[in-house]
Amino acid sequence: MIASLPKELVRAIRLTLVFGAMSLVYGLVMTGFAQGVFHNQANGSLITHNGQVVGSSLIGQEFTSPRYFQGRPSATENATTDKPQPYNAANSAGSNLGPNNAALIQRVAAQVKQIRKQDGLGPNSTVPVDLVTTDFSGFDPDISEAAALIQVDRVAKARGLDSAKVRTLVDSLVQGRILGVFGEPYVNVLALNLALDQGAAR
Repeated sequence: MIASLPKELVRAIRLTLVFGAMSLVYGLVMTGFAQGVFHNQANGSLITHNGQVVGSSLIGQEFTSPRYFQGRPSATENATTDKPQPYNAANSAGSNLGPNNAALIQRVAAQVKQIRKQDGLGPNSTVPVDLVTTDFSGFDPDISEAAALIQVDRVAKARGLDSAKVRTLVDSLVQGRILGVFGEPYVNVLALNLALDQGAAR
């Protein structure tokens, strides 16, 4: 066995080089394919405005002004301090609170009350669940069509716009179900707010 060691060593080195080369070629081919066929997705689905990158269609952002549509709540935290840092894409996480958790129940009830007040809804009006619950990633960029529509009057009033035109803008940006079957119609919050800033509802 000792006598055959140099031969086995050479064979092992050859195999390592072959597999290393195959991995390199595979990586280059797949990167080239992705850049050629799925260029936008391969580069992070970035959204630009006036030549500047303002975000990604895959990562939500926090909007607090009444002039903007608001997305889902985010439970992400700063990985160093463990303090809340909404939409922190470097630390994807959900709240991990169960439906019977008192803290979750209180938070959702408070958010429902706040949304009803800020959007001018009645005390018994239904609030879409995605406006008061976090998703598992912590930075969902989309909201349901219903969640966008209940915000129309507030945004229109804050911007001095006609509510009907803002509603039409929302309708124009609604994305359908995947393959016409999976999921629910949704609206990308960043794309909607950018369209507003660009005067699409005037």
